[in-house]
Parts: sequence; C-alpha cells; structure tokens
Amino acid sequence: MGSPGVGIDAVDLGDALRALNLNPTLAVIEKMGGTKKRNEKKITFEEFLPIYSQVKKDKDQGCYEDFIECLKLYDKAENGTMLLAELQHALLSLGEQLDDEQVESLFADCMDPEDDDGMIPYSQFIQRMMSDPVVFD
Repeated sequence: MGSPGVGIDAVDLGDALRALNLNPTLAVIEKMGGTKKRNEKKITFEEFLPIYSQVKKDKDQGCYEDFIECLKLYDKAENGTMLLAELQHALLSLGEQLDDEQVESLFADCMDPEDDDGMIPYSQFIQRMMSDPVVFD
C-alpha cells in the first residue's frame, strides 16, 4: 500500500474531493486536515478514504437545485437570467469569497457571453461549473 511521503499534499485536499464530485466548503476541508500552505503535510490514500467517506455523507454542501434557488433571487424577470455584474459581486463578496482572478477563470470556463443588457443564463453556468469543476491554484 502507501509508503512514507507518498500521497497528496494537504493543500490539494479540496481539489481532490471536488474532482470526485463532492463540494466541500473551505471550513470542511480545513476540519478534515487540509492546509493553506504547500509542503506542510501529506495525506496518504489510506488517510484519504475516510475523509472522502465523511465528506460524501456531509449534508453541508450545495447541490444544483440549491444553487439555482439562490440565483433565482437575482432573476428579476423570472426568465432564467440574471445580471452578470450581480453574480460577479456575489462571488467576490458573499460566503466563501473568490478573488478577481478566480472569478475571471470561472467565467472564462463556464459562462456564456452576456447579452446587450448584461444578462446571463444562470442555469447553464451552474451546470458547467458542477460538471467540470474549475481548479484554483
């Protein structure tokens, strides 16, 4: 099985869990042993399995329907669109905030171009974001 020094860097724990279709919060990642700095700690495969199982059972992660319900609050015309600027503001300032570079990367990978009124279809954005997770360095 695993030998000493073999495994993933604990800073990559969140990315590893997200690559396996989980959506842990930053707080959950930290609680499970994730670190903020590279080379502080390694997580072996044997250590990773119970972490994966625990996070998979955790109900404190959003699903597609949760995200859609949240973005519907910004859908003033009730037509499946919202202002790109409002989504950008929410990602930069609410909850587990992203930085400008992360938002630009997310939009480049998952976003349809905004229309002449600055509106975007949010359900396609959520589908793309969840089906092909964006990994931030």
